[in-house]
Amino acid sequence: MASDAPPLFAAREPIFPRRVSGPFRRLKWAILTITLAIYYVTPWIRWDRGPNLPDQAVLVDLASRRFHFFWIEIWPHEFYFVAGLLIMAGLGLFLFTSALGRVWCGYACPQTVWTDLFLTVERWIEGDRNARIRLNDAPWTARKWRLRLSKWLSWLAISVATGGAWVFYFADAPTLLHRLVTGQAAPVAYVTVAILTATTFTLGGFLREQVCIYMCPWPRIQAAMMDPGTLTVGYRDWRGEPRGKGGIRRRQAAAEAVGGGAATARYGAAADKDQALPRTARTGETLGDCIDCNACVAVCPMGIDIREGQQMECITCALCIDACDEVMAKIGRPRGLIDYLALDDRPPTRPGETAEVAAFTATPSGDVADSDRPAWQPKPVWRHVFRPRTILYTVAWAAIGVALVVALFIRPEIDMTVAPVRNPTFVTLSDGSVRNAYDIRLRNKHGEARPFQLSLGDAPALTVAVEGAPDRLVEVPADSTRLTRVYVLAAPDTAAARRERTAIRLWVEDTISGERSHEDTIFNGKESFDERSGSAG
Repeated sequence: MASDAPPLFAAREPIFPRRVSGPFRRLKWAILTITLAIYYVTPWIRWDRGPNLPDQAVLVDLASRRFHFFWIEIWPHEFYFVAGLLIMAGLGLFLFTSALGRVWCGYACPQTVWTDLFLTVERWIEGDRNARIRLNDAPWTARKWRLRLSKWLSWLAISVATGGAWVFYFADAPTLLHRLVTGQAAPVAYVTVAILTATTFTLGGFLREQVCIYMCPWPRIQAAMMDPGTLTVGYRDWRGEPRGKGGIRRRQAAAEAVGGGAATARYGAAADKDQALPRTARTGETLGDCIDCNACVAVCPMGIDIREGQQMECITCALCIDACDEVMAKIGRPRGLIDYLALDDRPPTRPGETAEVAAFTATPSGDVADSDRPAWQPKPVWRHVFRPRTILYTVAWAAIGVALVVALFIRPEIDMTVAPVRNPTFVTLSDGSVRNAYDIRLRNKHGEARPFQLSLGDAPALTVAVEGAPDRLVEVPADSTRLTRVYVLAAPDTAAARRERTAIRLWVEDTISGERSHEDTIFNGKESFDERSGSAG
């Protein structure tokens, strides 16, 4: 028996966003240009670190287990820097979402940036919205094949460049490029480029908004990060309803909805509605400012109608604001019908009163019918941005950042790790002295080889010896580590030799700079061994 339940997956309907101009579109162009330039150019920036060291400014050197970022070098044991940056990125995402909604999704998310780039190429080749719709519905002629192949080849070139740029972060870029072109690169490099090319081509060219709706978890998480005070893209229904053309002819309204024009004045202009003449329908009904031109729908890359309220699909790219402001400027109405606004930013109402009536009788112009009603204005932007939640996120984000910077500047240029040899834990020599062995890994973070000298702390009854170095001097290559075997001896009948465990401190000193580092460990005596042997006997 057939089920009446709706399908869980809706077939994709192609979306053809219209070109739009305005401040938010220009902001998106700027961010797109900057982010793409950073991604493609960064691997080619050179940074001199000295001889025998990579001169690529940003490099994830997997072979040497290093991460180079200009003058900063992160070693494997310093992964807490990477963890701290990831935590800062998460807190930053929470902060911006709680303050301004999904601005990351609308402006800087890689899916948005590359989709925007692909859409730009599509417009250059196939034309704007109406031309692309006609081409999509047209039969497959020679012209359609030519346009589609030109578009796909352009997308493919961008995708290859994207995959190639990614692998350049993991090896010297000029060398790897030469090897890729000549067929001498490792197979993993070609496989990585192929996978990233395919994913970029598919996600940016064909899936587009489907990635945001079905694949990305953030639209479902964002509700926990937002509250009624969060600024996000929305429609002032109390100002726009009821919709209608009013005195504007239908053809004129449609033409003006897709035309040019600049909108002026920023946030809060919706409160000036009383300064414009009212719009009325032929029936005499007073209309809102929305002329139902659907310009906001035509420019939306997600294909939604923002007038239906907050929706999971909305990425707050604000292109609908630019489109609506153009229309408002042409029909002589104030901007801000669609704007960055908060859910709690509405005129206060009285029992039985709508928000639209409240907006008319509480405006700050002074021409009000209700003299006892206080003037109403939208809250200033700063009051929405600086709220307890956003301040808490900012403090946490800044605290982690300061901690990472401090840790970066106080970290030593030399370091060591000590691993006691466990089999056996100690050796009794022929003269009765007790010897422990330790494997010590010395780290030299300098750009040249350095001689390191090992010593013990305040332990007069103990002596230290380095295997293969009578003077306890070990030379460690530049920007490298060296593993060496160290022996600590306790003379017979001393406390350290008899005691089960003795805490000791091993020191390493750079004999050139005088910088020192230490590591605490344990010296094992033979008391516990004697006790176990006696009890066993």
